[in-house]
Amino acid sequence: MLNQQLIQNIIDISHLAGDKIMDIYQQDFAIYEKSDESPLTEADLAAHNCIVEGLSKVSDLPILSEESADISWQERNTWDTYWLVDPLDGTKEFIKKNGEFTVNIALIKDGVPIFGVVYAPVLEHTYVGVLGQGAYKITAGVKADIHPKTWTKGETWKIVGSRSHQSPEIQALLDSLEGDTELVAMGSSLKLCLVAEGAAHLYPRLGPTCEWDTGAAQAVVEAAGGKVTIIEDATDALKADAVALRYNQKDSVLNPYFLVSC
Repeated sequence: MLNQQLIQNIIDISHLAGDKIMDIYQQDFAIYEKSDESPLTEADLAAHNCIVEGLSKVSDLPILSEESADISWQERNTWDTYWLVDPLDGTKEFIKKNGEFTVNIALIKDGVPIFGVVYAPVLEHTYVGVLGQGAYKITAGVKADIHPKTWTKGETWKIVGSRSHQSPEIQALLDSLEGDTELVAMGSSLKLCLVAEGAAHLYPRLGPTCEWDTGAAQAVVEAAGGKVTIIEDATDALKADAVALRYNQKDSVLNPYFLVSC
């Protein structure tokens, strides 16, 4: 099912959605309230509609999007393969106009993200991952393979984290690492992509996320050769037998805490 034509179609759809976002990014925009009180912009809805329309033209698979998430578990539980979409991840970054927001489209099969596209329209970076085939980044039309970077003894750990104060749990994880650590700040699903492309060693997430926040970027990470695993104990997050983060396994779409690593 996942052939080169479909991969290109999804890349094109993400770029079209990015164009919709950029049309509004340059303007003053209205902000509405959502039930979880995170900001919802006109761009969010414009991108969602663009992606749903585009996917419906190239696939008959069901779609779970942040902007149409009110699908019952009774229905979702019957899905083995579906599209998982976050039309605008990093809404706060969008409102701040710092450019660190993304369009995210993932293909999930039996709980595993087997394909994902993450597009950052302002930065003009497109990350693509196909499980078993590899991952790459397109910048200004130039395609380059990407791989995570293993930490070596004596090297400073580059850790993707928040620009705000670090939680005690994050500090405990940092303290468990051998050697010095350096914070790499980034917004949205680009945090996972930094590990996928070797710009950072780890991204520990010890705060709330939803499945659509991570699906596409996890596909990129795992296709590149990295891991996204569940954190049970922040002081032992790098344990070898950590369980991989998986999708559509329960009624709630909230992710457990997780670690992105090599």
